[in-house]
This record gives sequence, C-alpha cells and structure tokens, in this order.
Amino acid sequence: MTAANPYLVARLGGLGTTIFTEMTALAVETGSVNMGQGMPDTDGPQEIMDAVTAAMAAGHNQYPPLPGMPVLRQAVAAHQRRFHALEYDPDSEIQITMGASEALTASVLAFCEAGDEIVMFEPYFDLYAAAGALAAAQRRVVTLRQPDFGFDLDELRAAIGPQTRLLILNTPHNPTGKVFARDELTAIAELCIEHDVIVLSDEVYEHMVFDGRTHTPMATLPGMWDRTVTISSAGKTFSFTGWKIGWACAPAPLIEAIRTVKQNLTFAGGTPFQPAVAHGLGMPDSYFDGLTQEMQAKRDHLSGALQAAGFDVLAPAGTYFVTVDITSIGETDGLAFCRSLPDRCGVVAVPSVVFYDTKAVGAALVRFTFCKRMDVLDEAVARLGRLGGGS
Repeated sequence: MTAANPYLVARLGGLGTTIFTEMTALAVETGSVNMGQGMPDTDGPQEIMDAVTAAMAAGHNQYPPLPGMPVLRQAVAAHQRRFHALEYDPDSEIQITMGASEALTASVLAFCEAGDEIVMFEPYFDLYAAAGALAAAQRRVVTLRQPDFGFDLDELRAAIGPQTRLLILNTPHNPTGKVFARDELTAIAELCIEHDVIVLSDEVYEHMVFDGRTHTPMATLPGMWDRTVTISSAGKTFSFTGWKIGWACAPAPLIEAIRTVKQNLTFAGGTPFQPAVAHGLGMPDSYFDGLTQEMQAKRDHLSGALQAAGFDVLAPAGTYFVTVDITSIGETDGLAFCRSLPDRCGVVAVPSVVFYDTKAVGAALVRFTFCKRMDVLDEAVARLGRLGGGS
C-alpha cells in the first residue's frame, strides 16, 4: 500500500495522475491552447464516419468476437502485406484491441512474471512504465540522447540480462519524433535474438515519417518475425483517437497469450467502429501519402515558428510531436515551465522529463504537438512570443 493512498498497491504508487490529464485540465481551466495532448482537433475522413453509421444501421451493435471482427482482421492483414510485405493469418496471428494501449498492456501482462525485466528506451511513453508496474516487472532504461536521440549500443547491451523478458521499441518514437534507422534496428534485433527477448514494437505513427525516410517494422528484420509483436491503431492514422481501435500482429502462440489476457480485460468492444476502420485501411495510397505530407508541413510550420520565438528545436523525423530545449530561452526546469505556461501566455505543453528515469537528461525538454489546425498552431506560437525570451 502507498502512503498517499492506502488502497493502492505499492508498485503503482509512483504513477498517479498522468501528465496528460493534468495539462489538459489546466488548458480547460485557463482557456489555453492545448499543444500538449496528442489529440487532433479535426475529425478524420467523412467516409470512415459514414461507415460507422452504416455499421450501426446494419445491426453491428453487440459484442464482436473476442479476436475482433473478421472484416477488420482481414483488413489489418492486407495492410501489413501492402505496406510492409509482412504476412499474418487473420484468424490466428491478429488480435483487435481497445486501442494500442490495451495491446501493449495485455502483451506485458501475458509475457512477464513478477521480477522479469523490461528494457525500454527513454524518454518512454508513460504507459510502458505503467504496464510494467501492473505486471510487477522491473524497468531497465536505455537513454536516447540529443540532439539526434541516438543510443549507445554498449549501454543497451548492458541493460539486457538473464531476467530480460521484453524489449519495448517505439518507432516512430513518441515523444522525440525519432525514426530508428535500419542499422539501429539491426543492432537491437541481434541482441534480442542472442538473449531470446520478445520485442513489443509500438508502430502507431507508422504513416507519419518525414523527409523521404522509411519506416522499417522490426518484424521485417532477419530472425525477428518469430519474436516480435507489432502494435498499431486507427487513432493516429485516421484521427479518431476516441474510437480506441488497435491491433497486435504476431505469431499464433504470442497472439494466443495476449488474447488470454485481453479476454479478461475488456473482452471485446467498439463493434461498429471495426468495419469502419477496415474501410479506412483499404483507402488508396493518396490518403496515406496525404497524411504524411500534411503532418510534415505542420511540423515545418511549427518548428520554424518555435525557432523564431527563440526555442532550440530538435526536429522530429516522424510522429506529430516536436521537442524543444528551453535552455535557449533561459529556462532549465521543464516541469515548472509547463505548469507556468498557461498563466504566462495561454499555451499548454508537456514536460518531457516525465518520460525519463534519468531526470537530469530530460529536465529542460518540452514537447509540443502539431496535430492541430494551422490557425491553432499560429495562435499558439503568437502567444509563445509573449514570453519575451523567458523573462
């Protein structure tokens, strides 16, 4: 039990309210422009929304099958084949989940015993730490270091030991926007094969990779298909984050383990959204190419404006987040800076330090999102200009 809450088990005591909940509440309270939470302010394609209405009218309103509706599992399999040349059996090697979050958490709970170790790169999405805590597993972090957020291979090698059960990979990476290069992935893969480690590969930003770069799924590397769980979702690709439709793709024994946990979490849900997402996954290349182009334009727009406002911008290669180093405007404490920002200029951002175990490394980093309308980006930057160089 914890001192703060005697009803909460000790292993969850360090979690508390997420930074996203805190900052979004602050945005509402102060009327600030919310550049913190990665939530688009416009809906995705109308034809996908129309498909939900059609599914409801057709009677798809009760529990779907535990693995997910066949139409969506088939669409996910087709998507993996089309974009990544990966083959999965829709019946035994794909599991539909309540967002990528459930896929990640169910995977950790399925694979990890108490005391097992999970290796992850920091800064890490906070759910990874929470899922590990739920499983009573131990976290081992490897730091991505600015300005390019590379990692030290010797540090990674040292982090993997006899108790390592999982490695969680996120590429394109939230919050830094790093897209892991093929040689980096190959080095990671070789260590995972050597130590018989399962990889959870979070690829929810797979269609947001910029400047001609290529997203390389971990499962495509030699020897990795058999030990990789690839996780993605409709929320980021189609701008319907509230639908919470995600999936996991992996060899049948891994999916069977995940499914055993998933059936005791939510069992199944999101019935009318599933055929709609299936429709979305079958949309022409022009949609996916257009998404990439739109997000790259917004990245360039926000990054340029932040630089003009005095911030040291660490340009992202993917996702819809941009990280800045606030020491360039005379600040050093990202958490205090973000908590004061709404009152100082009416903008909300997220302090990256909450995604680090090595707090000193992330102390002065702040994450902004650019999955907003251009006019919202302009308003946010205009307000940030009022900071006057951190005075």
